Amino acid sequence: MDLKFGDVQETALIPLAIKASETARPNARIKDQKAKEIIDALGVDVSKFDPFLSHEGVVARTLMFRDVLKKLIKKYPEALCINLGCGFDDKFSQVDNGKITWFDVDLPDQIAVRRKVYEDRERCTMLDGSALEGDWTKALPENEMNIIVMEGVLEYFSKEQVKTCLNMLCDSFKHGYLLAELHSPFLEKHGSHHDAVKNTNATFGWGTKSGKEYLELEPRLKYVFEKSYNDEMKKYSIRGKLFAIVGRNINNRLAVFKW
Repeated sequence: MDLKFGDVQETALIPLAIKASETARPNARIKDQKAKEIIDALGVDVSKFDPFLSHEGVVARTLMFRDVLKKLIKKYPEALCINLGCGFDDKFSQVDNGKITWFDVDLPDQIAVRRKVYEDRERCTMLDGSALEGDWTKALPENEMNIIVMEGVLEYFSKEQVKTCLNMLCDSFKHGYLLAELHSPFLEKHGSHHDAVKNTNATFGWGTKSGKEYLELEPRLKYVFEKSYNDEMKKYSIRGKLFAIVGRNINNRLAVFKW
């Protein structure tokens, strides 16, 4: 694997490091051998990207996104699925039913690095594209139902960028679901104290108290539900239970919209 430390954006290292260390545990809740391969190939100490709360948060969101995706794919077994801002994430192998068509989409420089690690597979294709403009969507086959996943993306966008993205998705796809990771106004203000992101140059963008705030930016969207990562994190440890109480309104959430 011809991968160097500089090839990997620091924000992408956080979920990679966490998925790799969880995979190596004897009772792993998620298994991501590709993440472990990438971290091993980089050959650097990434422990600062794997503190307890971030570790539990990434495990929780991986399980929650997977489970919601599986339910939607069961309802729409031939859906077109797009992992927008995919980084090194491989949701396709977690949820593939043998019928969906999947595109892993990210900026050209990130897709170029991803190609060092992944190859296109049957029904799973990598594509250059931005969450802020829709030219790339013209290359996609038309489908009655489109499922767009944005995990670890929108929290780095300003409110205006979120609006641009939502408008683009509703313009580009006649019908669809959006599974989005959202964060709180608290994190927007205090992101420099985040236990893993503080070790990167990234800054958090617009935070919301509720996913319903997205409806003001794109009236075609309908709010389905949202769920805090606390709901999953509190299942596994006393610390997770305590954080679910102390940080009840500040943890990230999975929000689902449709149009």
